[in-house]
Amino acid sequence: MKIPRAMAVAAAALAVGVAAAGCGSSSNNSSSSAPLASAGTNASGGSGRSYGYGGGSTQTPAASAVTLQLASSPLGRILVDQDGKTLYLFEADGMNKSNCNGGCLALWPPVTTNGKATAGSGASAALIGSSMRSDGSSQVTYAGHPVYWFSGDTKAGDTNGEGLTDFGGAWYAVSPAGNAVVKQGS
Repeated sequence: MKIPRAMAVAAAALAVGVAAAGCGSSSNNSSSSAPLASAGTNASGGSGRSYGYGGGSTQTPAASAVTLQLASSPLGRILVDQDGKTLYLFEADGMNKSNCNGGCLALWPPVTTNGKATAGSGASAALIGSSMRSDGSSQVTYAGHPVYWFSGDTKAGDTNGEGLTDFGGAWYAVSPAGNAVVKQGS
């Protein structure tokens, strides 16, 4: 059974709102902030990755390493991270410049890293780069497009963000060549 996109987006927004409401204040008054929903390593050795849903924290330290690779999906071959999560581009972004800020980050967390992103299976190392975000974090790019996760994707292989129009532009999975994968009408 396929969930309509509007319901998936509404569920993702609700999950983000519930997670934000549960955050409250903290006794840690550190002045530095971590990028939203980026990857990191936790003390137990897990990835520490948070995609901004499921009630967990949406703020984790940037990953020291991110691997981009290709995977098969209902959209064809697309770019994913090392955990199989679909990566998206935002048509309102400029070349190597993100235009997703503020509330956009809750639904479309940027893929950030403290190190250099690497090419995994099928991805082109020549297309992988990074750009500086306005908060000073380093966002991974592919063919000059800053890449993002979608908070409505709950597992590897989900493509619930494909073709959505949010925050002034459309969002698309990324092709092996670094272009938007535009799903044809059903």
